[in-house]
Amino acid sequence: MKKNLSFIKFNLILNLIIFIFLFICIQNSSKKQRVNLYIAKTIPLPISFIIGTSFIAGSLSFPLVKISQIIDQSKNFHNESNN
Repeated sequence: MKKNLSFIKFNLILNLIIFIFLFICIQNSSKKQRVNLYIAKTIPLPISFIIGTSFIAGSLSFPLVKISQIIDQSKNFHNESNN
């Protein structure tokens, strides 16, 4: 359990560092695009920001899956110990 939590903590810190680095790197980015959402369009954003945030969102989805597995395991453990 501690191993899983330390992995999740490491992953979150790493993604935060990458996100900060992304903001520093896109300062001089000149090529911009709008993102089409379901409701409206966004303001023109640098392409590197769009790609970088997509990458970070993908790498953050794994710890969320891992957290849900840990919660399910702890529920199963508590249910088995009560019986």
